[in-house]
Amino acid sequence: MQGTDIALRFEEIYRTTNKAILTYITVKCGRVSDVNDLFQDTYLELYQILQKSGPEYVTNEKALALKIAKLKISKYYTLKEKLKNFISAIDVQGDGKEEDLTENEADPFLLEEYVINQVLLDSIRQFIQEKPEDIKKIFYLYYDVGLKISEIASVLAISESSVKNKLYRTIRQLKNIVETGDIL
Repeated sequence: MQGTDIALRFEEIYRTTNKAILTYITVKCGRVSDVNDLFQDTYLELYQILQKSGPEYVTNEKALALKIAKLKISKYYTLKEKLKNFISAIDVQGDGKEEDLTENEADPFLLEEYVINQVLLDSIRQFIQEKPEDIKKIFYLYYDVGLKISEIASVLAISESSVKNKLYRTIRQLKNIVETGDIL
């Protein structure tokens, strides 16, 4: 019974706090590519706390989740700086796995369209990765987290017009590059 109570309490905490915590981590993160790992680590530790202390332990869900997120960010960047002193710069993106398209017995035209779409998506991701961190954060908060422009402006402490300009300017650049075929 205890395990069910813990799972239900965790789901409730996650549902009520995940958007705020994801936004917080995105804003405080040095790199957008670190956000998902820190977000996952935050909720993993929160779940472990619930397992250890019981579902009644948490009285202020958001405060606990924010505290864990702050500690995770602090430890992550401290550890990362220490590792930089010992290891040369290694930047691993993705999970390192490639999808095996040869197993699909699909229409060759659909397969070709799939490959073209994947190349286009990879090119767009690369285009965004080459942008400054503030633009990456705006894109992440807008498209992945689903925040409104006013919410992004608030959490990043910049004006709405600045968020709009950066978002729409980058979208126009992407559109022009895609239309001219320069992105492939």
